[in-house]
Amino acid sequence: MSYESVDQLQKVLTENVFHYAKDGKKAAGRALGTLVEIITFYALKSWGFEHAIAIERRLPEFANDDITHNVEYSLHPSVDTITLDFSATSLPLTARKILSNTVLRQREIPSEAVKSNSLLSKDLILRNSCTIAEIDGVFMNAYLDMYSRGTGKYAVVTLLQRPFAIFECKRVGVEEGMKKGPQTIEKAKQGAYVARMVSSLQKMRYSNGGMAGVIQRPDGTIEIDDYFKLMARIIASADAELLSRFVLTVGVVSNHGNWFTSENHNKELKVLAQAYDWLLFLTDAGLSQFIDRLLFNPTRELQPAKDAFLKSYTGQKGANQFTKVKIARTADIALQSYFRKNRTLIERWFNVIAPARTKLSVLKSELKTLQCKNWGDIHG
Repeated sequence: MSYESVDQLQKVLTENVFHYAKDGKKAAGRALGTLVEIITFYALKSWGFEHAIAIERRLPEFANDDITHNVEYSLHPSVDTITLDFSATSLPLTARKILSNTVLRQREIPSEAVKSNSLLSKDLILRNSCTIAEIDGVFMNAYLDMYSRGTGKYAVVTLLQRPFAIFECKRVGVEEGMKKGPQTIEKAKQGAYVARMVSSLQKMRYSNGGMAGVIQRPDGTIEIDDYFKLMARIIASADAELLSRFVLTVGVVSNHGNWFTSENHNKELKVLAQAYDWLLFLTDAGLSQFIDRLLFNPTRELQPAKDAFLKSYTGQKGANQFTKVKIARTADIALQSYFRKNRTLIERWFNVIAPARTKLSVLKSELKTLQCKNWGDIHG
């Protein structure tokens, strides 16, 4: 089933799922935002970046640690990975329980550094990208690799605090019945500010409208070139001076009302396109197809994900098990399988807004190149 616009899709969600809510349209709008985040997260997992992902971490501005910003997803260099086994009798898998494992106990993590998070609860609710400890310069995340018939495996990954890339999701545009959208333009400006402030590679506008990239070396030397040429050179290089504070910024936007397309940009999209290194547009057709297969005409494979979604939106507090942070394990399995099997189809849901005339495969290649750098030496 296809929908003419996101407004129409929101109406269907309001009538079929959020009829219980005092403001069903608003609840449906929030759910659409969650679904965009879910699509982005599982796309990253299907590309092989799960063990690098952190969720909602604070990122300092470049050369200004006094100001930090929460970012939805950040990808961090790993310096160590340990894989451990567990059984159902170990549940819940709390941070303290994980760190008490014989292998990890040798690291003598200070008690004040240990978090209160649980990777997997007794009722099998998974915490994605579960931070279990924060230590100077690094943090430790646990990731569930598998769980079946009462036994499983998880990875404990030590990650550097400074990411090599960030992803943020924005719904922009104007809702049906509104003449203007002050909230969405302000959100776009907020996202643009963060995108322009976190990386050592700065943007400068030429008088002809073009964009220059500017980066300063530790000795004060300034390098300046066309922004995207300089960005590509930094990503491809092994130059620790250029890479050490560089962060690739990626925005994922979806429609909020039928106000723009990937070819016909509104103000919000223009603001974001000139701020992020990469701006991806999740098309109405792509979002519609995912929601149709998840909720309205679910495949057998996605039925557990639908069940988790519906259990999360009953009007009762504390029942949510379908977010980017916490999700039912059955839903996680279903979504991982769906995104893995349909990776080519799902990638067609995204149009590249910026850099212009560039394919999504280039972004994936740049992310993989950054992930594989020798970050231990770069930050040495």
